[in-house]
Amino acid sequence: MASGLNSILYVEDDEMIWEVTLMALRDLGGFEVVHCPSGAAALEVAETFEPQMILLDVMMPGMDGPETFRRLRKMPSIADVPIVFMTAKVQTHETAAYMAMGAAGVIPKPFDPMTIADDLRAIYADTAACPSSSGAGVSTAS
Repeated sequence: MASGLNSILYVEDDEMIWEVTLMALRDLGGFEVVHCPSGAAALEVAETFEPQMILLDVMMPGMDGPETFRRLRKMPSIADVPIVFMTAKVQTHETAAYMAMGAAGVIPKPFDPMTIADDLRAIYADTAACPSSSGAGVSTAS
């Protein structure tokens, strides 16, 4: 992995959420971000974009976040890319299930647009420091 996080594939179907998130990640965080409004779109873009991290909504119509996660993990060039779930479903058992799948972290909704870039950088740094361990952390930002 590169020394710093620069590129993120962001998968979110809710326009109001993606507009705020894109502004936070691009304008405040300085990331290169490719947005996909669905899991199917993410599967089409993932290998050509080659992101350093994937930020993935859990609840989406059609292919949900966990199914998108499973399919992304089958792509050789994406298999080791940290995937962070973004969700309002953050009860302990739900978060544990995402981490057990191999997620690098969970960002709760609602999130703080002022800190999400730093939250993702911290998760990325944890993942880079311990690449063999899936599940780097859960953000407590809200």
